[in-house]
Amino acid sequence: MVFTSVYVRLIIGVIDQSVFTRGSGRMEFLSWKVEKGVAIVTIQRPPANALSRDLILEVDEMLNAVENEDAIRVIVLHGEGRFFSAGADIKEFTEVSSGAEFSKLSAKGQEVFERLESFKKPVIAAIHGAALGGGLELAMACHIRYVADDAKLGLPELQLGLIPGFAGTQRLPRYVGAAKAAEMLFTSEPITGAEAVQAGLATQSFSVNELLPNVLEIAQKIASKSPVALKAAIDMLQYAKHQAYYDGVKAEAASFGTVFESEDAKEGIQAFIEKRKPSFTGK
Repeated sequence: MVFTSVYVRLIIGVIDQSVFTRGSGRMEFLSWKVEKGVAIVTIQRPPANALSRDLILEVDEMLNAVENEDAIRVIVLHGEGRFFSAGADIKEFTEVSSGAEFSKLSAKGQEVFERLESFKKPVIAAIHGAALGGGLELAMACHIRYVADDAKLGLPELQLGLIPGFAGTQRLPRYVGAAKAAEMLFTSEPITGAEAVQAGLATQSFSVNELLPNVLEIAQKIASKSPVALKAAIDMLQYAKHQAYYDGVKAEAASFGTVFESEDAKEGIQAFIEKRKPSFTGK
């Protein structure tokens, strides 16, 4: 694995505070500003805000930066440009040398997303364009999801001969039920924002132009609540996750690496890069 500057900073426990000010923050792929107690965090990794290893690490670093800022009571996460996040950076997968390394990548993403879901301040995803693959897994780790009516949400990893690796196989059935989760995984077909609300994956949908203004209005209403009570409510919600969930997350990371070493995974990734239909052999 190539250790980027962000990764090294996380390993040694040092955050470059020069990129943060009380009312705003900026890293390579994330930036934010604070309005009325709400940190509006923007994913900025054009053209599709693909979820790279460095972007995941920056999510963790952003949480470090805002955690003890009393002026920030709620976080709203959204994407710049056409998408929330159109999936993982598939080309990065070609740089991974082994299934064991792939499992480590999965486990690190799971760790960051688990921290997001249990973070002491409410985190809201405002989804437009598309939240696919790792992008949807990031959104599912947020406490609440609001969507544009025409947004596309899905986990298309099986189309590449892979499986989700950031707890998507465990979070999705919690929201939509086992049968709907199976359909979405097996077919790789996304659902619309409006369908996501019906399925329980999102709370409300809005027109794309009304999405962020409405989400910010809701976020500011939440920000007016007691931070002590909000943290307690978030802590209590974690008890809805039983031990089987955590066992499943661990098993997903292991399976993520095992599947990666298959011939089908190599074919799926190569087919994606070459923009052709994969031909799977079951090996």
